[in-house]
Amino acid sequence: MSGSTLPVRRLGALEVSAQGLGCMGMSEFYGEGDDSESIATIHRALDLGVTLLDTADMYGFGANEELVGRAIADRRDQVVLATKFGFVRDKDDPAKRGVRGDAAYVREAVENSLRRLGIDHIDLYYQHRVDPDVPIEETVGAMAELVRDGKVRHLGLSEAGAETIRRAHAVHPISAVQTEWSLWSRDIEDAVVPACRELGIGLVPYSPLGRGFLTGRFKSETDLRADDFRRQTQPRFADGNFEKNAAMVESLRALAEAKGVTTGQLALAWVQARGDDVVPIPGTKRRTYLEENVGAVAVELSEEDLAAIETAVPLDGVAGARYSDAAMKLVSR
Repeated sequence: MSGSTLPVRRLGALEVSAQGLGCMGMSEFYGEGDDSESIATIHRALDLGVTLLDTADMYGFGANEELVGRAIADRRDQVVLATKFGFVRDKDDPAKRGVRGDAAYVREAVENSLRRLGIDHIDLYYQHRVDPDVPIEETVGAMAELVRDGKVRHLGLSEAGAETIRRAHAVHPISAVQTEWSLWSRDIEDAVVPACRELGIGLVPYSPLGRGFLTGRFKSETDLRADDFRRQTQPRFADGNFEKNAAMVESLRALAEAKGVTTGQLALAWVQARGDDVVPIPGTKRRTYLEENVGAVAVELSEEDLAAIETAVPLDGVAGARYSDAAMKLVSR
């Protein structure tokens, strides 16, 4: 794949490529990273027409924002840069998570992100998780001040519930809601998706490939490094659940082979087909997988294809929750 221009989609008033790039795994969670390959992957994404890059202040304790900042230093005009705030972490206990959404923290967080990224404004600024102890009106009100100050262009929420989204949008227009959405994570279809469409808010699915499981590359838990967070904390990758979920992916693989695409491309094309207001952000730290993912944009699926895919990976057939019990308490507030 040489160069290309991807079709564009809208997230509220924001125009972006039909597929973005999630940068999280370049700095943490998915084993050891390689900054030079990661930067080359970001550059390749931009060359292929990907404009939306997604990071967050918590990834690598800020290292991911610094990495993305270095990668786009001479290409800022090609990028719609999205980052997130809200998680509070402790380097002495990396698995520990707190959440802050108070106005003072919003102002502190944006300054830190701007500094790490080396930019003067953020194109899309998300609250990473809703703070249960702070009214959403306070958080979004503070985020709206950042827009008025020119530090942020558009606002977003991540893993918010439908009613929270409505309350936030009443304070200031929300351009995008980022949440997990894939063949094996479809709970947002009941209330969140209808609410976003009612309000004209775009949807940004993260982990559209089920954290890589839906590519069919993993045959057992041991295919993952011991320090990979999927092996450590993800119920669907746990012993017992892994084997049940892998059997479904084998059914998906057969459909992909018949269509002449990879298993991952078929799963990603299903997400792309959810609507013109949907912009998935598959994550990768390697150019090879990036090019495979971008190729999914061109995969056309008929109604018969979609039905076959959803039969191969039925929602009630997925084994295990998408997060641990503690992490699930932080979603859909």
